[in-house]
Amino acid sequence: MKKEIKILILEDNVTDADLIIRQVHKSGISFLPKIVETRKMFEESLDLFAPDIILSDYSMPAFDAATAFRMLKNKNLHIPFIIVSGTIGEENAVLLLKEGVTDFVSKNNLLTLSQKVIRGLKEAEESQEKKEILEKLKIQTAALLIANKELVFQNAEKEKRAIELINANKELLAFNFISSHDLQEPLRKIQTFISIIMENEMQGMTQAGKNNMERIHVSATRMRQLIEDLLAFSRVNSIEREYEMSDLRIIIEDVKTDLKDTIQEKKAVIAVVGPLLPVNVVVFQFRQLIYNLISNALKFSHPDLSPHITIETSIIEHHNLKLRNQNFQPQKCDYWNLTFKDNGIGFEAEFNELIFVMFQRLHHSHEYSGTGIGLAIVKKIVDNHNGIIHAEGILNEGTTFEVFIPVHQNSETVLQETVLIDLQYELANV
Repeated sequence: MKKEIKILILEDNVTDADLIIRQVHKSGISFLPKIVETRKMFEESLDLFAPDIILSDYSMPAFDAATAFRMLKNKNLHIPFIIVSGTIGEENAVLLLKEGVTDFVSKNNLLTLSQKVIRGLKEAEESQEKKEILEKLKIQTAALLIANKELVFQNAEKEKRAIELINANKELLAFNFISSHDLQEPLRKIQTFISIIMENEMQGMTQAGKNNMERIHVSATRMRQLIEDLLAFSRVNSIEREYEMSDLRIIIEDVKTDLKDTIQEKKAVIAVVGPLLPVNVVVFQFRQLIYNLISNALKFSHPDLSPHITIETSIIEHHNLKLRNQNFQPQKCDYWNLTFKDNGIGFEAEFNELIFVMFQRLHHSHEYSGTGIGLAIVKKIVDNHNGIIHAEGILNEGTTFEVFIPVHQNSETVLQETVLIDLQYELANV
């Protein structure tokens, strides 16, 4: 997200415009607002102000939101458009949502405005990423021949088939990203319509109807989380990686800031032991790794104990490196070791490896939320750094994750392995 967001506010009531600005300020977003109230001012601002998002009243004396949104479409501008009004009415809101309006917020309840602004900006950013991926796919001319299940590599054909498989997997990962993104639009509409029904129609429903509506709401929310996790997995699986020396302390503090509310709610303690040396990593991936491991420890904390998470860091010389996985061939260099320990609910030893499998859950979804993708992302990030991760759980005592990655990364040795995912079972059970 940009450091400063440009927000165009189409509103003829100065008091209402001030309330909208104050509400968005509460989200912590840094933004530059511009208020307009006529068609001419709006059209000029689209070109000169170039907004990142538009917040519009539904009806004004000389202009209205529906006309403004159609002007946006005629100019082929894909800018998030949120209607903020107290007079729109349910029927008009549904019609505009069908036309492509991002969302709407009632002036009588502005509490959700900040959240919807953030979500609208995020979806616009992901849409732009999708366009860039599609452009790259058009440029690429690599042949897409997927090898047969029982493909046998022999002599000269082995190298040729391996290259074909790598290219096919790259395309499949791009397809996974695009498909997951496209699923968000209809799902967002479903969630919006469910919210409308739950706000306005629930009183007239039978108890069975209310229960069914609540189940639909929960399932749609879980599906949205699944899609977002799949998008995250697609980004992590990207073959192109750029390593840079990074300050681990800054990365950990950023993650703690993101999880501040959960940390405070659970009265968690996060302690770092050992030297916080610079690390040679893909920054956005490694930040995701630390976020997922800390978030996992907070989620699976012991119900009778405040979470205590210890992060230990150290450098291990090559000849002192001891790994449980005998199939992993370490590079002949020193390794950077990062260990996460918690006092949570732990797990049985038989799940030490299974815990990293995509969609693998050790608990029912009604006990702990989640999609079963978080630790699969962690393992893929470690793989991308030519490293290895171990997990060890002790039931009702806690969990330990140990990460080992080479101190020096060679971009030419980046693993080319990709994963083809069968989503049929998971999607069928959402």
